Amino acid sequence: MLHFKKALIFPVLILLLGFSVHSENSADKRFLLSKNLDIFNSIFRELDAFYVDSLNYQKLIRSGIDGMLESLDPYTDYIDQSETADLSLMTTGEYAGIGALIGGNADKIVISEPYQGKPADKAGLKAGDVLLELDGITLKGKTTTEASDMLKGEPKTIVKIKYQRPGEGKPRTIEVQREKITIDPIEYYGVIGDNTGYVLLNGFTDNAGDEMKTVLLDLKNKLHVSSIIIDLRENPGGIIDEAIKMVGFFVPKGTEVVSTRGRVKQWDRTYRTSDDPILPDMPLAILVSQGTASASEILCGALQDLDRAVVIGLRTFGKGLVQTIRPLPYDGHLKVTTYKYYIPSGRCIQAIDYSNRTNDGSPIHVADSLTHAFKTKAGRIVRDGGGIRPDIEVRNDSTINIAYYLFTQNIIFDYATQYAQKHTNIPEPEIFKLSDADYQDFKQFVKNRNFTYTLQSKKMLINLKRMVQAEGYDNVSANDITDLEEKLTPDIDKDLDVFQKDIQSMLCSEIVKRYYYQQGAVRYALLDDKPSQKALEVLHNVETYNELLHP
Repeated sequence: MLHFKKALIFPVLILLLGFSVHSENSADKRFLLSKNLDIFNSIFRELDAFYVDSLNYQKLIRSGIDGMLESLDPYTDYIDQSETADLSLMTTGEYAGIGALIGGNADKIVISEPYQGKPADKAGLKAGDVLLELDGITLKGKTTTEASDMLKGEPKTIVKIKYQRPGEGKPRTIEVQREKITIDPIEYYGVIGDNTGYVLLNGFTDNAGDEMKTVLLDLKNKLHVSSIIIDLRENPGGIIDEAIKMVGFFVPKGTEVVSTRGRVKQWDRTYRTSDDPILPDMPLAILVSQGTASASEILCGALQDLDRAVVIGLRTFGKGLVQTIRPLPYDGHLKVTTYKYYIPSGRCIQAIDYSNRTNDGSPIHVADSLTHAFKTKAGRIVRDGGGIRPDIEVRNDSTINIAYYLFTQNIIFDYATQYAQKHTNIPEPEIFKLSDADYQDFKQFVKNRNFTYTLQSKKMLINLKRMVQAEGYDNVSANDITDLEEKLTPDIDKDLDVFQKDIQSMLCSEIVKRYYYQQGAVRYALLDDKPSQKALEVLHNVETYNELLHP
């Protein structure tokens, strides 16, 4: 299974920057707007004059704004002056800092991963290092977000870091000069299988299209690949223009890619490719997952509608909405949903209807039975609503077993830290393996940590037991529940052997990152990745590939 870092809960928004949007006006709308603003202002004035305690104006108003926007959709959001840096990171992939992921581990702030070649890495910080102080300010009680904000700052400024390296007696102190950090939208690319280019694309920030073009030309002209796989799994999206640019690398100039339609009809727009393709005929596969969203759905959906690529994996997220960034007073911004988008077949793949809700206020998911059929350029049937359905559905095997709990409780992370301190180097990711002795050492490490866990099924059983008792049936089923409870009590020693393969896979991935960074983890994960293996199979069989796209 591929394990890649992801930073956002919701898909990154498809962004249109700099658009001016005007809405129709009417006397009734002006009256309702004036009336409700007057009511809001009056309530605020009354609270300010008579509420028993003093008011936090900023917090109170922000709560009102957030509550108002929350009733619309999760993508319409107010970004105040203090959050402008987050907006910049979303659209450009740039920030100023030390270049490292940080996380929480047993109430401590730790370096999760230093980015290769960035200030933290050059200064010698390693995954597992516990951050104690920043510029003399203790991090005890601080959240990871607060610590991350403290690490950021203006380029060329210095941050003094006091940290504890596991296994050492005394803390270390270093000074690190912040730099402008650019998160590369392309996490990794290379050649896999029998001469197939593989590209892992993580987002659609500024210049992502140019980065993709450079990589594709390198794969074509220097590495002489005969087919391409673009991996969009867990890609949350980004700027619409970058997705359109990428579609243009594979289809004729002037091809319609996507159209946007909103409330203000005069601002509807159709986007077409503007340049000649660089790979007009090379066989192409796109890997997708449930986390493939937004601009990444435009890329894979347009290529599917145009019969230009075979889509492999799992049904995508289903975000067919477009946001526009609007400037506000005092350096704030409103990120507001202004359009739905439609890919070449004419379908909109939005999965959730935020304008209609259930009695409890939950938005309605579009049922498959209510979706509509559309046709690709070659006449294949595709459907709207509910995301992009892959041409071939493939999933990696995954179960919630002891490996999951070892990972979430940082046991695997901490063992990798210890392993890296004992081994100065390891073989290339493609050939690295843990020895039997290493695994036995890991098992002892687990025992020394007094590791325990409760199965999710047992937690559900405990809730069931409470419900049975509340309904007065506990005497009838007490023995059955007790027997099942005993069966669901984990045997850690046994589980460490039964699920050794899953555990070793996670261990090796984490260890490989310590030496070869995130790219190494990708290279290791591809060895046993079913969707990419299926893509190779399809791309290497011309007859199968053509039948899928032109049945």
